[in-house]
Amino acid sequence: MNNMPEVKVGIVAVSRDCFPESLSVNRRKALVDAYTKKYDAKDIYECPVCIVESEIHMVQALEDIKKAGCNALCVYLGNFGPEISETLLAKHFEGPKMFIAAAEETQDNLCQGRGDAYCGMLNASYNLQLRNVKAYIPEYPVGDAEDCADMIHDFLPIARAIEGLSNLKIISFGPRPTNFLACNAPIKQLYNLGVEIEENSELDLFEAFNNHAGDERIPEIVKEMEEELGAGNKKPEILPKLAQYELTLKDWVRDHKGYRKYVTLTGKCWPAFQTQFGFVPCYVNSRLTAQGIPVSCEVDIYGTLSEFIGQVVSDDIVTLLDINNSVPKDMY
Repeated sequence: MNNMPEVKVGIVAVSRDCFPESLSVNRRKALVDAYTKKYDAKDIYECPVCIVESEIHMVQALEDIKKAGCNALCVYLGNFGPEISETLLAKHFEGPKMFIAAAEETQDNLCQGRGDAYCGMLNASYNLQLRNVKAYIPEYPVGDAEDCADMIHDFLPIARAIEGLSNLKIISFGPRPTNFLACNAPIKQLYNLGVEIEENSELDLFEAFNNHAGDERIPEIVKEMEEELGAGNKKPEILPKLAQYELTLKDWVRDHKGYRKYVTLTGKCWPAFQTQFGFVPCYVNSRLTAQGIPVSCEVDIYGTLSEFIGQVVSDDIVTLLDINNSVPKDMY
């Protein structure tokens, strides 16, 4: 299961019609060249159909980047830019978007070669706010081709997080435990982020686990665990149950993720889990997290959300650790 979003950024150059279009064309080409020399070319797509100067161009560019499979957008002001068309482009693009602008290249060409994109960025920012369009704007969003290439690359983890959250389902098992108020935040904020949630009973999970008894895939998972644990395999008799549990969770994800692309899990691990299931799930939780499916304990819904955000931002495995105690002075 691929549980990590991939991002392809469509670069659309814009131009105000009272400036030479060639400024935006040439600066877009220079930006793409700079990016592909330094980073992976598959991260970006150069929109070739037009330089956006009007609402009609905006529609053409929007259709082109969608057809190219872009799920993120970079609006690139090669010059001052058309405030209305460029913000409408961001408004109608369903996905993460950023705005950057071209710096002037040389003091020897500040008449015919002046793009005034710095001023254009200020106006673009104001127009985005007027239309309630959320877009990422770097702290200093104006630069030469190499600077702007770095800005797009820095945008990738942000775009992965936005893309991931908008297609994420959190699957939980059991009520969030009493006296764990930190784990009991209301779920409305998940909906505000575009995240879906499926809350299940521990009995539902227990039934599904029992239905996996004798699953023909268990020996293969046990073998994987034995190879992974090596000398650390201190309780080999428990591995079949752990494998049965892992298969239960994976099948649940397969059958319940619905139309969402990405999934995280959260469940309880004590005290009734130990007595009823006959083991603790920590090792299986760790294995799933290592495979790209974050799992949190204590039905910590926002904890598993944080793990997923950390995973897509860092492109690495993330987990949560308790701050259990301070460091005694005699340990120093």
